[in-house]
Amino acid sequence: MPGATSSRLDDIELEDGTVRRHVVLRRFTDEKWVKREPDLAVHEGVCLQHAKRAGLPVPAAIAVDARGDDCGVPATLVEKIDGAVVLEPKDRRHWLRGLAESGAQIHRVEASGFRWKYRRYNEGAQLSVPAWSKQPDAWKRAIEIVQRPAPPYRECFIHRDFHPSNVLWQNGTVSGVVDWVNGCRGPAGIDVSWCRHNLANLHGVGIADEFLSAYIDAAGPEFDYDPYWDLMSVVELLPGPPTMYDGWRAAGLTPIKSATMRKRADDYVASVIDRL
Repeated sequence: MPGATSSRLDDIELEDGTVRRHVVLRRFTDEKWVKREPDLAVHEGVCLQHAKRAGLPVPAAIAVDARGDDCGVPATLVEKIDGAVVLEPKDRRHWLRGLAESGAQIHRVEASGFRWKYRRYNEGAQLSVPAWSKQPDAWKRAIEIVQRPAPPYRECFIHRDFHPSNVLWQNGTVSGVVDWVNGCRGPAGIDVSWCRHNLANLHGVGIADEFLSAYIDAAGPEFDYDPYWDLMSVVELLPGPPTMYDGWRAAGLTPIKSATMRKRADDYVASVIDRL
């Protein structure tokens, strides 16, 4: 299946007499990732079970090969959800509202005692202003802010990789949210900000800001926006320059020039600093 960037996905058709169904086999083929997180398959399986029990539109988990005894590498087997990734919508407001409502639905799920807890991806790393940036002052300020303790937050269930490429659409509505290997309990703000910086890289700051407004409307008073999480989400990607995500190419998006990606990242960080 196209679009996978850190594992291999296969769409498998099963036939039992006259009944046919599709399942998706995900094999974690990135050896470095598996070595760093040997429980990847178990993690995704537990996340899917938790999300399914809560009524979220996620694939039903069928089986987990925790150590790779059957598949050669750790793997998960899930029911296939009908739908497709949408990156260039005809109705932008409807699209953003669907993304926002999907995120808010996830964040209403209780996660008290859930085994996996939010952590920074580059925790302990030595951070510095990226050499490619033309907005070094904004990045310097961003790095200073994320070195501080995180603001208080309500702990909830989070996807931890929530962005348009992990949301499927069918007939104009969201049909499912996929790729749950990073799910955990933590701040809703990091999911919102992860989606925001992806939207900024895709279409610019204005779209990211529209999504934030849509999410605030969808989440209601339980959500308290803090720019800290916006800055954390971009700093987590340092030190490398932003590049076009392979999943966007697989979805048919026209290639975005590296210079455009860098400018959008700069503009986004500067816009968040202006919110402080």
